[in-house]
Amino acid sequence: MKFSSSILALCALSADAFTAQAPKRASFGLFSSPEGSAFPSASKAASAASPAPKKTSGTSALSTYTKPRTTYEIFTEADTMNVQGGSLKTCSFNQEVDRMTVFMKTDGRPLNANLDLWQGPDNTPQKMSVYLEDGSIRPFRCTIECPGASNSVAIRNTGQLEFPLIAGLEPDMEGNDAGPADALAGTSESRVVQGGAVYTTPFPPAVQSVEVMLRSDGRPMNARIELLQGPNNNKQVMEIYSEDGNTRPFYCVIDTPGTGNVIRIVNTATVEFPLFTSLEPYMVDEVGADTGSSSPGGMLWS
Repeated sequence: MKFSSSILALCALSADAFTAQAPKRASFGLFSSPEGSAFPSASKAASAASPAPKKTSGTSALSTYTKPRTTYEIFTEADTMNVQGGSLKTCSFNQEVDRMTVFMKTDGRPLNANLDLWQGPDNTPQKMSVYLEDGSIRPFRCTIECPGASNSVAIRNTGQLEFPLIAGLEPDMEGNDAGPADALAGTSESRVVQGGAVYTTPFPPAVQSVEVMLRSDGRPMNARIELLQGPNNNKQVMEIYSEDGNTRPFYCVIDTPGTGNVIRIVNTATVEFPLFTSLEPYMVDEVGADTGSSSPGGMLWS
């Protein structure tokens, strides 16, 4: 009798109790201590995994991949950590993380930092140097592809002690083979930038932010991306290196407040190492967005 009662109790259980749950998206800060956990609690991960509000203005090539969010909105949701001038913070994560989005800002002061992807001992497959004239108006935001295991992200504040920065990380554990760089490359026309060549494109004030993707055919990639506002007035500069521009492309979102903004892309490698770039508006203000141009956001390559 007791045996039959146990069988009936097991049958009454819901099938959901035996269904494997897929990993969720979570936001977390940097942890340099090996004793700290790199991932938040389940309650925090569940709250961070709630869908973002739908964008009401502008268009983006990534609308099919993720809901466009401003960098300010992401900073209010993500766990952050202060990185003092001259210090180094690292964060390691497991193989379930497909890609990592890195955010950096300041309280209005300049930002100088080095961002590296480490894979195993003494191996740096991707690294970049970042300069921001004002880390509050134009925060840094990029997505790093993390194939394989033993990956870590290292952020070094190369500024002085008086110039701390605020950093945060957001992992993607949804198992998507195509990241934002692939989504942008699939919806936007790519341009070839030969070694030593320079491409620039201006855009109207209606464009609030721009998404940029750099990729190669598998060869190493060396490039520089600049945001200019006026003649030779650099507001943001990124020096980028990737040992394999196909496996680890570079993708970033650049905030472009004000007028007279220009994106300049320079292939700093030799002529044997061309790269492919795509550049589209990410957030567009509906007021004054009609520029009379057939190109998205009124952006023109030169």
